[in-house]
Amino acid sequence: MRPFVNKQHKPHTDVVSLVDAVLSQAVQSNATDIHFEPTDDGLVIKYRLDGLLTSLETLPKAVSENCVARLKVLGGLLTYRNDIPQEGRIESDAGQYKDVMDLRLAIFPTIYGQRAVVRILYQNDQLVDLGQLGFPGHVADILKDFACQSQGILLLTGPAGTGKSTTLAALMRTILDTTPGRSIVTLEDPVEIRIKGVTQVQITPHGDMTFPVALRSLLRQDPQVLMIGEVRDAETARIAVEAGLTGHLLASTLHSGTPAGALLRLLEMGIEPYQVTSSVCAVINQRLVRRLCDRCKTQNEDSSFDAAGCDHCLHTGYTGRILLAEAIQLDRTLRQAVLNRADLEELEMILATQGRDTIEMHAAHLISQGQTSKQEIARVLGYRRPTTRNQ
Repeated sequence: MRPFVNKQHKPHTDVVSLVDAVLSQAVQSNATDIHFEPTDDGLVIKYRLDGLLTSLETLPKAVSENCVARLKVLGGLLTYRNDIPQEGRIESDAGQYKDVMDLRLAIFPTIYGQRAVVRILYQNDQLVDLGQLGFPGHVADILKDFACQSQGILLLTGPAGTGKSTTLAALMRTILDTTPGRSIVTLEDPVEIRIKGVTQVQITPHGDMTFPVALRSLLRQDPQVLMIGEVRDAETARIAVEAGLTGHLLASTLHSGTPAGALLRLLEMGIEPYQVTSSVCAVINQRLVRRLCDRCKTQNEDSSFDAAGCDHCLHTGYTGRILLAEAIQLDRTLRQAVLNRADLEELEMILATQGRDTIEMHAAHLISQGQTSKQEIARVLGYRRPTTRNQ
């Protein structure tokens, strides 16, 4: 997978074709990010494939600066400023990269030179509704029920890059389909997935229109459904909760490792417990794990499967990713614990007694089906106490 490197680089003409080849190869491999990392030896090129970074090549120092300079030209950035972070978009000809909606470029200075990352945003027409995402039945039901509500808040949790934006987009489409005629507005940074029939607003980093400013103004625009890309600060959280309490349906993401942790995050942001219990309908926690390559996976004695590696999967043993998810709804016991400002341990103990299907149970189900491996689940979830409850 190293077809783009030419050891006999000529400073200008070859750098143009080199960068074009790196971008094209990344799209062909379905990479989500390209990293150009300067080191003492040169410029290391890495692709993020199915969530993991894979090193492909180290370019010699002779072409490193020209390579980053070419990216800056493509992204419309200042080529003469090497001492400041810069962000831009790489324009491409129509149809140049299949299914690519946008290419985002970020430049950052380091001690070895400028580091560049290109984020590739794809338009995936196959992930257009909730039924195609792979949610367990009970989680899908919670999402569909929420889409029919008139007010309240749904929060999605999980680390960056776990498909939360895809879930939110699918939820907005479900709302359009199930209850047509409602006014739907989104605030995103950036807009990653275009949704026909929805007003989408892009929040510009470091601009005057921040999430709180835009959200406060939008509430005067008579929206019925709001989608916020992320609740990042206390002010956004406060306005979002007020919206959820005053006749708006609102969905957003919140960085937290667990559903219980998301509830505590709201309290830590200064939201009153009674506002949390009155506005939040459900919290969904999700991850993405790599799917085993069907062409080379090997079966173990316990009927589980391991990754082997072949040309088809670029010798990673995996092709594509699959969703893991769990959900909580606030019942009387959980609401009372939030009102009492219970700590994380107490909230987790209450959830453990509810008999709900956890994300570990969903993972065990996928392992039993041969869709992923124990090693991959351990990588994504880390060590968790085992569960024996049937999926």
